[in-house]
Amino acid sequence: MPLTLDHLRRYAVARSLFKPTTLGKAIAKLGFVQADPIRAPARAQDLTLRHRVADYRAGDLERRYPKLPVEEDFFVNYGYLPRTLHQLMHPRTARTVWTAVRAAQAASVLDFIRRHGAVHPREVDAHFAHGKVTNWFGGSSNASTQLLDVMHYRGLLRVARRDGGTRVYMVRNAGAEAEPDICDAATARARMDALLDAVVHKYAPLPARSLGYLASLLCGGAPQWRAQRAEALVRAKQRLGHIRSDGVDWYWPAAEAPGSVRWRPDEEVRLLTPFDPIVWDRRRFEIFWGWTYRFEAYTPAPKRKLGYYALPLLWHEHVIGWANVTANKTGLKCSFGYVGGRAPRAAAFRAGLEAELDRMRVFLGSG
Repeated sequence: MPLTLDHLRRYAVARSLFKPTTLGKAIAKLGFVQADPIRAPARAQDLTLRHRVADYRAGDLERRYPKLPVEEDFFVNYGYLPRTLHQLMHPRTARTVWTAVRAAQAASVLDFIRRHGAVHPREVDAHFAHGKVTNWFGGSSNASTQLLDVMHYRGLLRVARRDGGTRVYMVRNAGAEAEPDICDAATARARMDALLDAVVHKYAPLPARSLGYLASLLCGGAPQWRAQRAEALVRAKQRLGHIRSDGVDWYWPAAEAPGSVRWRPDEEVRLLTPFDPIVWDRRRFEIFWGWTYRFEAYTPAPKRKLGYYALPLLWHEHVIGWANVTANKTGLKCSFGYVGGRAPRAAAFRAGLEAELDRMRVFLGSG
């Protein structure tokens, strides 16, 4: 039976919404959980994990992170990933060379953290008084915080835990020798292939353009192998499952069969984060569901069409609308929008939506 777009859509939803499991196993199955600091009504990583971890509560990842085999780092975006995947990107060679002054600052900070163990950015700032710098969105940040971020990206530091959402750092290889500089062609090839396979596993099935875009984003996680991106993409397309449908080339892990009857989305109603793997690829979103979804948190309020942090509304295998949800001590406040102009009249949808809002209240601890 030939594969159709319906098969691919059902496959995309069902494979991502696997049976809820433990936190560690869910992160391992996903391979990467994108993070975002906005709470509307919770952080993106928590909103992603609540559908895939049994009895998950907002903040569980932050609370349990120190004991999990997980790292915070940049992959295709910033987030959480298993150490086995994290190790494939390191030692990471940054794209710019530090000045002598900057290198000396980093060495002093590294020694300070090594002597003190896990260190909050304000402790570093209080000790070194590096001053202020302009951040990427034009505001002002502590230079110490920015330096710590860069040292983390370069692999000198790791996130030990978070205090009130703020990253607390420790030396990545405390008490161990520095990692050797791995740069031979065979190692780079094998690691790039493994990293790209992890990307496909997370976001499959992928249109060819989306696969190419993610391969480019992956160069942010492994900038030392940027020159190998094109060849790695060619190799990936040769080993992945593939179909051309309505002029679009689609790719997925070769071991999976998108047309299998095992890929059956359930009948629950779900509110997804804008960064959920089901809806992350906006190109695929429009192909699957025929409308444009945009993340508008950074759009000026008068220009927003969906809302500050509109959560895609999934029912069965279809994203039929969106919701803006806020939480306070009295409960949830929700506003909904529907692609068809109004909510489905089916009693099953109304019951499913109420069940999802009940799950959201438990997840948030708001009534």
